[in-house]
Amino acid sequence: MHDMTLSLRPTTISDIPAPPPSGSFCLANARLVLPDRVATGWLAVEEGRIARIGEGGDAPAGSVDCDGDLVIPGLIELHTDNLERHIEPRPEVDWPHLPAILAHDGEMASTGITTVFDALRVGSIHSGKAGYLPYARRLADELLGLRQAGVLRISHFLHLRAEICSETLVEEMAGFGPDDRIGIVSLMDHTPGQRQFRDVSKLKAYVAKKRGMSDAEFADHVAHLKALQDRFGARHEAVAVSEAARYGAALASHDDTTPEQVRQSQGHGVRFAEFPTTPEAARACREAGIAVMMGAPNVIRGGSHSGNVSALDLAREGLLDILSSDYVPSSLLMAAMQLARLWDDLPRAISTVTSAPADAVGLSDRGRLLAGCRADLVRLATGWTSPVVRGVWSAGRRVG
Repeated sequence: MHDMTLSLRPTTISDIPAPPPSGSFCLANARLVLPDRVATGWLAVEEGRIARIGEGGDAPAGSVDCDGDLVIPGLIELHTDNLERHIEPRPEVDWPHLPAILAHDGEMASTGITTVFDALRVGSIHSGKAGYLPYARRLADELLGLRQAGVLRISHFLHLRAEICSETLVEEMAGFGPDDRIGIVSLMDHTPGQRQFRDVSKLKAYVAKKRGMSDAEFADHVAHLKALQDRFGARHEAVAVSEAARYGAALASHDDTTPEQVRQSQGHGVRFAEFPTTPEAARACREAGIAVMMGAPNVIRGGSHSGNVSALDLAREGLLDILSSDYVPSSLLMAAMQLARLWDDLPRAISTVTSAPADAVGLSDRGRLLAGCRADLVRLATGWTSPVVRGVWSAGRRVG
């Protein structure tokens, strides 16, 4: 992925006015998904916060009639490739960053996501046929600038995906600091032969499709990556853990496969595990007190596209805590509603996309319908094959 200059002129970030402050309103005749139950009633918002919640029909005058729709907290997305997809919509196709960021932000809002941790890779490879260049610092500056200008609809944080099998991780992570809204650092190790690519044929299919490598070129690529891991892996992992602490970010593991890897994650202070690939790893996470996050597309498809453990199997075993939309933003809400049917427990299912991710990253001001919390809200109609978003509010401001 290559950086591109913002192309919209003469408008600059400083020219764009901030949105007006949110006002007061009340949603009534709604089915409110509270932390422990579903209650029919109303919810009043004042200056971006939930002010009061009432059960029954005695709502304040002037309330918006929700006609029996569900009202849930705004969804919280911890791991999404969606921004990178907008920046590079096809391999080797770079898109101007400003419209890409705005399109990503709008898509998130339209699906009920009101807080997103935008995943950016740090750690690049300059050598080899399948190398890739740094981009995270530049893109982060652009995204944070748009946030500061007040033009983004929803709340954005950064999620740095620290690629252990790389050449430049130390230098790239040194370019970030505590003021960069980094909420998550995940430990990513895509060395062939383990974790996500323990089956090297899966990597070969992926790389051959994206890069068009011959068998000999792929063999050289695998050898090159393994050599990088041997040379830099231990240092990069230690630096990533240290830098997460310097940023004040939550630490996540990625693609844990064995109980031994989970124990290593536990030793690093990992708070949640992204997409463990086996039931054994998920069970080890539960024993270690590490929350388990699985992909919403895995739930909807009924299995992993890469042949790893089924998220539904983990859900049936009580080993699924958090959902992530991963590569399909609209899947987050769809999968939560599917879990509600599986568990016969709507509040528990909604917690996987609201309060559980909030707890994993230490966000105590959102993720629940409680007085005093941010008024991040979603209104849903459910009489369809999939939930239909009928309204989205971020800190009390209508954004969808």
